[in-house]
Amino acid sequence: MPLSPARLDRFARHIVLPEVGGSGQVALAAAHVVLIGCGGIGSPALQYLAAAGIGRLTLIDDDVVEASNLQRQTLFREADIGRGKAVAAADWVAQFDHALIVEARSERLGQGNAAALIAGADAVLDGCDNFATRLAVSDACVAAGVPLTSAALGRFQGQVGNFAGHLPDQPCYRCWVGDAFDAEDCDTCAADGVLGAMAGIVGALGAMQAIRVLLEGHAALGEPQWGRLQLFEGLVPSLRTIRVPKDPDCPACTPR
Repeated sequence: MPLSPARLDRFARHIVLPEVGGSGQVALAAAHVVLIGCGGIGSPALQYLAAAGIGRLTLIDDDVVEASNLQRQTLFREADIGRGKAVAAADWVAQFDHALIVEARSERLGQGNAAALIAGADAVLDGCDNFATRLAVSDACVAAGVPLTSAALGRFQGQVGNFAGHLPDQPCYRCWVGDAFDAEDCDTCAADGVLGAMAGIVGALGAMQAIRVLLEGHAALGEPQWGRLQLFEGLVPSLRTIRVPKDPDCPACTPR
């Protein structure tokens, strides 16, 4: 799929990068990314995914915009308060780049509908705020053979990693957290607080890692770094990487 002169001009700063190039930009334009959560992580991640020219975006979030979100969820304005986040985010994409295909799904993802919601995706970026949803997303990605970028945030800490549990030698997200967090209860920004700029850092890093996945086999930047979790500490600040081993007893990604 050749890029039009207008698209070549728009993405010129990508195309001149040897690590992306024209073939990489074409791959991004042909890609379909499903974004789980349009909040603190999903908001900045979506801005950079759209700016990168990802051709098709599916946005999943059942929440509505609240005034307290505006401190870190940079997609939204005061006029969006009370609107569904997925719908408001899709409107932003449509105004930002009319060439992108965007779909809003204002529903809560769970074990029962996860497979249908991620169907047809080339990659999933999960920025949701609870472990039950994260594990449902991970299990569905493993079953469907879809790569997963998982991004999480709390106070001054963030973590981002790419997972490919459908591959025989790679871990899934469940290998990292196990089964202990299937419950809905977990720390929240409302209770613990979060620095707004931290959401921007983690969301942008999540978009970067998802782009790596999409460029695999198309450009030099396409080294997904499967199972390598990037841990960012905002107070210091510092970034370190740990490797997540494949759990031989994982019920999701280990054949029985």
